Amino acid sequence: MKMKNALTVVAAVAAAMFTQASFAQASAPAARADVKAETKAAAKEGKLTPAGEGAPKAAAATTSTKTRAERKAETKSAAKEGKLTPAGEGGAKPAAAAGSAAMRADVKADTKAAAKDGKLTPAGEGATAPKK
Repeated sequence: MKMKNALTVVAAVAAAMFTQASFAQASAPAARADVKAETKAAAKEGKLTPAGEGAPKAAAATTSTKTRAERKAETKSAAKEGKLTPAGEGGAKPAAAAGSAAMRADVKADTKAAAKDGKLTPAGEGATAPKK
């Protein structure tokens, strides 16, 4: 019975390989002579990019409409309001961080109330405590 399974697997692998080979031949790359002819035709039409120039560069950024003094004044006002991101911290802070102080106070109050009522689980005796 094992021999039959092995032969089936070998036949399936062989069929997959032959199928892949036939598809590869159907989409064979162009011959070198064809590529050279296409390149010469593009050169005659002026469609080739000269060596070293690469893709066209993007248009230059537009200039600012504000003066340096206006930008400095905006930055100072943002600093006073606390809207500037500290150096090295990247993007804006998550929205949840703004209300975390109130949430922390609620959690601390709940924990103190549970401790007074004796409802806290002693350390090391919880459901996820390691077994000895």
